[in-house]
Amino acid sequence: MRNDRRVRRLVVDGAVWNWTVRQRVRPDYADCRLTLSFFPEASEGSGRRRLSLVFAPGPDRIVSNSYFEAGTVVRLPDRSWLNLYEPGTARRLFDAAATALGIRELERDLEVDGWPYFAVVVSG
Repeated sequence: MRNDRRVRRLVVDGAVWNWTVRQRVRPDYADCRLTLSFFPEASEGSGRRRLSLVFAPGPDRIVSNSYFEAGTVVRLPDRSWLNLYEPGTARRLFDAAATALGIRELERDLEVDGWPYFAVVVSG
């Protein structure tokens, strides 16, 4: 059995970022969440920041709970889907959401809704 909670590496323009996917399962499906988090590799003098893209179920939006493959998020109107465990998906979502890090520079733990970035990735 593989460990889906492991931390993975992503190199962007020479900077090393780590990323991980976490799933929060609750008895009420509306409270379930899939979170894709990015944080820079620790080095002297670098601050520890975290960018978390949170995917929650909603109208026309599904997060995997048991029926779909782990890490899958689906938009129903057009049946577009992404698997957050795929490195290419993580990279495209990071590129789409990286501007949020620059806009909100003072926030150490930045948690944002992942669905707008999903739309950018599947449309581009």
